[in-house]
Amino acid sequence: MEIEIENLMLYAEDALDYGVMGVLILMSIVTLWLFIERMMFYSSVRIDDYDHRDALELDLTNNIGVISAIGTNAPYVGLLGTVFGIMITFYTLGDAGAVDAKKIMMGLALALKATAMGLVVAMPAIITYTITLRKVERILTRFDIAQDKKA
Repeated sequence: MEIEIENLMLYAEDALDYGVMGVLILMSIVTLWLFIERMMFYSSVRIDDYDHRDALELDLTNNIGVISAIGTNAPYVGLLGTVFGIMITFYTLGDAGAVDAKKIMMGLALALKATAMGLVVAMPAIITYTITLRKVERILTRFDIAQDKKA
Protein backbone atom coordinates (compact mmCIF):
# COMPACT_ATOMS: atom_id res chain seq x y z
CA MET A 1 0.00 0.00 0.00
CA GLU A 2 2.83 2.36 0.87
CA ILE A 3 4.52 1.72 -2.47
CA GLU A 4 1.27 2.62 -4.25
CA ILE A 5 1.04 5.95 -2.42
CA GLU A 6 4.68 6.68 -3.17
CA ASN A 7 4.11 5.91 -6.85
CA LEU A 8 1.01 8.09 -6.80
CA MET A 9 3.01 10.99 -5.34
CA LEU A 10 5.70 10.57 -8.00
CA TYR A 11 2.99 10.54 -10.66
CA ALA A 12 1.44 13.68 -9.13
CA GLU A 13 4.81 15.47 -9.16
CA ASP A 14 5.40 14.54 -12.81
CA ALA A 15 1.87 15.51 -13.79
CA LEU A 16 2.30 18.83 -12.01
CA ASP A 17 5.63 19.54 -13.67
CA TYR A 18 4.57 18.56 -17.16
CA GLY A 19 1.01 19.87 -16.85
CA VAL A 20 1.72 23.33 -15.47
CA MET A 21 4.93 23.82 -17.42
CA GLY A 22 3.24 22.52 -20.57
CA VAL A 23 0.37 24.99 -20.21
CA LEU A 24 2.79 27.85 -19.58
CA ILE A 25 4.93 26.91 -22.58
CA LEU A 26 1.80 26.72 -24.72
CA MET A 27 0.76 30.16 -23.46
CA SER A 28 4.15 31.61 -24.40
CA ILE A 29 4.02 30.05 -27.88
CA VAL A 30 0.52 31.44 -28.48
CA THR A 31 1.66 34.88 -27.32
CA LEU A 32 4.65 34.86 -29.64
CA TRP A 33 2.58 33.58 -32.56
CA LEU A 34 -0.14 36.22 -32.08
CA PHE A 35 2.44 38.98 -31.67
CA ILE A 36 4.20 38.05 -34.90
CA GLU A 37 0.87 37.74 -36.72
CA ARG A 38 -0.27 41.15 -35.51
CA MET A 39 3.01 42.83 -36.44
CA MET A 40 2.84 41.32 -39.92
CA PHE A 41 -0.75 42.53 -40.28
CA TYR A 42 0.11 46.02 -39.06
CA SER A 43 2.95 46.32 -41.56
CA SER A 44 0.60 45.41 -44.42
CA VAL A 45 -2.54 47.32 -43.38
CA ARG A 46 -3.65 50.04 -45.78
CA ILE A 47 -5.71 52.73 -44.08
CA ASP A 48 -7.05 53.86 -47.47
CA ASP A 49 -8.99 50.59 -47.70
CA TYR A 50 -11.17 51.60 -44.73
CA ASP A 51 -14.07 54.02 -44.83
CA HIS A 52 -14.93 53.84 -41.14
CA ARG A 53 -12.61 54.12 -38.16
CA ASP A 54 -14.53 51.42 -36.29
CA ALA A 55 -13.96 48.86 -39.04
CA LEU A 56 -10.25 49.61 -38.97
CA GLU A 57 -10.15 49.39 -35.19
CA LEU A 58 -11.92 46.02 -35.23
CA ASP A 59 -9.33 44.61 -37.62
CA LEU A 60 -6.43 46.13 -35.69
CA THR A 61 -7.50 44.84 -32.28
CA ASN A 62 -8.32 41.33 -33.42
CA ASN A 63 -6.69 38.77 -31.03
CA ILE A 64 -4.83 41.26 -28.84
CA GLY A 65 -7.23 40.46 -26.01
CA VAL A 66 -5.81 36.93 -26.01
CA ILE A 67 -2.30 38.32 -25.48
CA SER A 68 -3.60 40.41 -22.58
CA ALA A 69 -5.42 37.43 -21.06
CA ILE A 70 -2.27 35.31 -21.23
CA GLY A 71 -0.21 38.05 -19.60
CA THR A 72 -2.78 38.44 -16.88
CA ASN A 73 -3.37 34.76 -16.15
CA ALA A 74 0.09 33.19 -16.54
CA PRO A 75 1.11 34.08 -12.95
CA TYR A 76 -2.05 32.41 -11.67
CA VAL A 77 -1.29 29.22 -13.58
CA GLY A 78 2.19 29.26 -12.04
CA LEU A 79 0.75 29.94 -8.60
CA LEU A 80 -1.64 27.03 -8.98
CA GLY A 81 1.34 24.80 -9.76
CA THR A 82 3.13 26.11 -6.69
CA VAL A 83 0.16 25.42 -4.43
CA PHE A 84 -0.12 21.86 -5.71
CA GLY A 85 3.64 21.41 -5.36
CA ILE A 86 3.54 22.56 -1.74
CA MET A 87 0.60 20.25 -1.05
CA ILE A 88 2.50 17.30 -2.50
CA THR A 89 5.59 18.24 -0.46
CA PHE A 90 3.63 18.40 2.80
CA TYR A 91 1.79 15.18 2.03
CA THR A 92 5.06 13.39 1.31
CA LEU A 93 6.58 14.71 4.55
CA GLY A 94 3.51 13.74 6.54
CA ASP A 95 3.56 10.30 5.03
CA ALA A 96 7.25 9.85 5.91
CA GLY A 97 6.57 10.75 9.53
CA ALA A 98 9.89 12.51 9.99
CA VAL A 99 10.70 16.16 9.42
CA ASP A 100 13.70 16.55 7.20
CA ALA A 101 14.64 20.17 6.53
CA LYS A 102 16.46 19.24 3.34
CA LYS A 103 13.38 17.54 1.89
CA ILE A 104 11.19 20.49 2.86
CA MET A 105 13.49 23.03 1.22
CA MET A 106 13.93 20.95 -1.93
CA GLY A 107 10.19 20.41 -2.22
CA LEU A 108 9.39 24.08 -1.74
CA ALA A 109 12.10 25.17 -4.19
CA LEU A 110 10.75 22.83 -6.83
CA ALA A 111 7.21 24.04 -6.17
CA LEU A 112 8.22 27.69 -6.56
CA LYS A 113 9.62 27.09 -10.04
CA ALA A 114 6.03 27.06 -11.32
CA THR A 115 5.45 30.60 -10.04
CA ALA A 116 8.75 31.73 -11.55
CA MET A 117 7.80 30.22 -14.90
CA GLY A 118 4.41 31.93 -14.73
CA LEU A 119 6.13 35.27 -14.26
CA VAL A 120 8.58 34.52 -17.08
CA VAL A 121 5.61 33.95 -19.40
CA ALA A 122 3.56 36.91 -18.13
CA MET A 123 6.18 39.65 -18.42
CA PRO A 124 6.89 39.28 -22.15
CA ALA A 125 3.15 38.84 -22.81
CA ILE A 126 2.37 42.16 -21.14
CA ILE A 127 5.23 43.82 -23.01
CA THR A 128 3.99 42.46 -26.35
CA TYR A 129 0.44 43.57 -25.51
CA THR A 130 1.66 47.09 -24.74
CA ILE A 131 3.68 47.26 -27.96
CA THR A 132 0.71 45.98 -29.95
CA LEU A 133 -1.69 48.44 -28.34
CA ARG A 134 0.66 51.34 -29.08
CA LYS A 135 0.92 50.24 -32.71
CA VAL A 136 -2.90 50.21 -32.94
CA GLU A 137 -3.04 53.75 -31.54
CA ARG A 138 -0.47 54.97 -34.08
CA ILE A 139 -2.34 53.45 -37.04
CA LEU A 140 -5.66 54.87 -35.83
CA THR A 141 -4.06 58.31 -35.44
CA ARG A 142 -2.75 58.11 -39.02
CA PHE A 143 -6.28 57.18 -40.14
CA ASP A 144 -7.72 60.19 -38.30
CA ILE A 145 -5.16 62.51 -39.88
CA ALA A 146 -5.92 61.12 -43.35
CA GLN A 147 -9.65 61.59 -42.77
CA ASP A 148 -9.10 65.20 -41.67
CA LYS A 149 -7.15 65.90 -44.86
CA LYS A 150 -10.02 64.51 -46.98
CA ALA A 151 -12.56 66.76 -45.28
